[in-house]
Amino acid sequence: MTASPTRRPFQRRWLLASCVPVLLVLGMAASVPAAPPAPAPHAGMPGMADGMPGMPGMAGAPGTADASGSTGRGLAAEQGGYRLDTAATELPAGRPTPFRFTVTGPGGAPVTGFAVHQTKKLHFYAIRADLTGFQHLHPDMAADGTWTADLSALAPGTWRLYADFVPDTGPHAPELVLSRTVTVRGEYAPVPLPTPTGTVEVDGYTVTLRAQAAAGAHTLVASIGQDGRPVTDLQPYLDSYAHLSAFHEGDQALAHLHPADAVTGDHGGPTLTFQALLAEPGDWRVFLQFQTAGRLHTAELTLHVD
Repeated sequence: MTASPTRRPFQRRWLLASCVPVLLVLGMAASVPAAPPAPAPHAGMPGMADGMPGMPGMAGAPGTADASGSTGRGLAAEQGGYRLDTAATELPAGRPTPFRFTVTGPGGAPVTGFAVHQTKKLHFYAIRADLTGFQHLHPDMAADGTWTADLSALAPGTWRLYADFVPDTGPHAPELVLSRTVTVRGEYAPVPLPTPTGTVEVDGYTVTLRAQAAAGAHTLVASIGQDGRPVTDLQPYLDSYAHLSAFHEGDQALAHLHPADAVTGDHGGPTLTFQALLAEPGDWRVFLQFQTAGRLHTAELTLHVD
């Protein structure tokens, strides 16, 4: 039946009103950081790693994907056809060690084309199962696709090593974070995670970190001071005024962030704002890196997320 002329304006008004909530929801979704990708079919239960924390001798076998890792949050060796391959599953304790690895692509060959991502072609992280010993490195790649990360001395225990990169396959290539665990032989003496706190001292600087939750996302605001005065001479580091790496206690899920603040020479600070998706509740060990007068500083603190 054809609607009468007097009913059509009402129908148009009703349709317009019904679209407004949808548009608002879409707008809110666009403003919240994207959730991590879903686990691949071969992955096991989310949150399980390829080595039990702190237990030597249980790292994933070389050349294979982790049997029980989640592909999201940097907890698996393979994602989207790309795989982190290493020859070593054990490393020596107490001395610097070159760690060699390759990233193979969907065809199985080592990848040699990487896009520049935050001024580097690959970011490499290392952390022990108890979230101590944090290292953030930028390794070199040989012509055959072999990377070498020069690790500082490692304490005994199980370590997770992460490779963060963007394949050079076009403007819409995804950022990928792959990882494996290795064993450092010796007597493992775990260090308890420090109590959550919002303030820490490092190299004469006072760093304060506040978190505000919003629909699964978190706005992290860092403030940096020295001798009671706000610091305003932060220098760019990796194309921003700070770099924040956070590791979840228990499964070592990784979140790494850069502040949204615009870079205007050596004039950063005193506050920096990060938009973070810390999807899991619990304690996160946070490493905030910033640079002044050519020196890199690393502030460490524990952040609790409800």
